[in-house]
Amino acid sequence: MENDSLNVLILAAGLGTRLRPLTNDVPKPLVPVVDASILDLQARKVRSIGKVRLHVNAHYLADQVVSAGETLGFEKVWVELPEILGTAGPLRRIFAAGYRGGLLVMNGDAYCNFDLGAFVRNAQALAAQPNGPQVALLAVDFPKVNTFRVGADGRLAGVVGRFGSEVGAPATFSGVSWYSDDALSRIRDGEFDIREFWKQEIAADRAPFVDMTQLHATWIDMGSPEGLMAAVEARLKELGRDVNESVIEPGVEIPAGVTIKHSVIYAGAEMKAGEVIENEIRGRGFSWKV
Repeated sequence: MENDSLNVLILAAGLGTRLRPLTNDVPKPLVPVVDASILDLQARKVRSIGKVRLHVNAHYLADQVVSAGETLGFEKVWVELPEILGTAGPLRRIFAAGYRGGLLVMNGDAYCNFDLGAFVRNAQALAAQPNGPQVALLAVDFPKVNTFRVGADGRLAGVVGRFGSEVGAPATFSGVSWYSDDALSRIRDGEFDIREFWKQEIAADRAPFVDMTQLHATWIDMGSPEGLMAAVEARLKELGRDVNESVIEPGVEIPAGVTIKHSVIYAGAEMKAGEVIENEIRGRGFSWKV
């Protein structure tokens, strides 16, 4: 297919287990974050960098992702049944289907404010150089994880506990990456774990480049209740609203006398008249203090 557009894949096939029971009825990438789902917000951010073809993969509650993809104007929703294909599998499927022009990959459960355009332009420029890296990984500084080890040459030296060197600058993979067509062509059929592909690239002296220029950008894993609340606060700030504002899903009925402070209330939440709700995420069958 024509390569005048950048292909973008948003990974959205996860089970959302850390957000159950909220995700019993809705897949995590479609959980509302103030005014839109994270999938919608990511699609908007990616479209701001230029001409793109949006792809998303789906497994858990796939029909909802398919419907959302159609509404949001995605090029294709890649349903993975009966099994999830990891990260490498979806990349291989897109390349095998004939899409060309490189591929930007993002996680469907991360709220971020990265300069994606700068990341892609830098990755493409490096890939065009003789023996340039054909894979670029965007890093953040998240000391709780920081399993990446980055060499003095700016390339991935290892992943702690998985492979390679444990010496080098520490960083955390943000979930944002870019692959040239040449790199995608080397992902093998049946390969699921993208870290194994990185390992192979290092062994072949083609180590991925690790972009460390946005280490302190906003990056929130919204896959937990605490992360979801942080994402809500970040979105409120982006909208110019008070980060302590409560967010109530449309259609929720509030009993008389209920006071809600710095909380998120989803459909089906149970409330008692006169109750004070503060620092909570509440919905059908659950109430999380955050």
